[in-house]
Amino acid sequence: MSTSGAAAIKMLHDRLLVELDRESGERRSSGGIVIPATAAMGARRPAWSRVIAVGPHARAVEVGDRVLFDPEDKSEVEVQGEVYIVMRERDVHAVAAERLDAGSTGLYL
Repeated sequence: MSTSGAAAIKMLHDRLLVELDRESGERRSSGGIVIPATAAMGARRPAWSRVIAVGPHARAVEVGDRVLFDPEDKSEVEVQGEVYIVMRERDVHAVAAERLDAGSTGLYL
């Protein structure tokens, strides 16, 4: 991740830097009612994020991939006014990317 006017960020080990998809928070009910991300649900819902940077030991995730993870287990960091999430690759439940084989589920467990 390179930023103009500031130090570049290099992730270490198997760490990932991701930004939470804004659209993934909102859902629509079957009747068309918009349910905001802040609405409390009984069950925990995994969230999708886009990968911004990866450490050198990440094996199954690349920059630009979308990853599925449990938002309850996240560590947030602010970089130049933007909030990102730092996580280990092992905390990713699934990977969605065009580079994956058509027969592959993209699951990394």
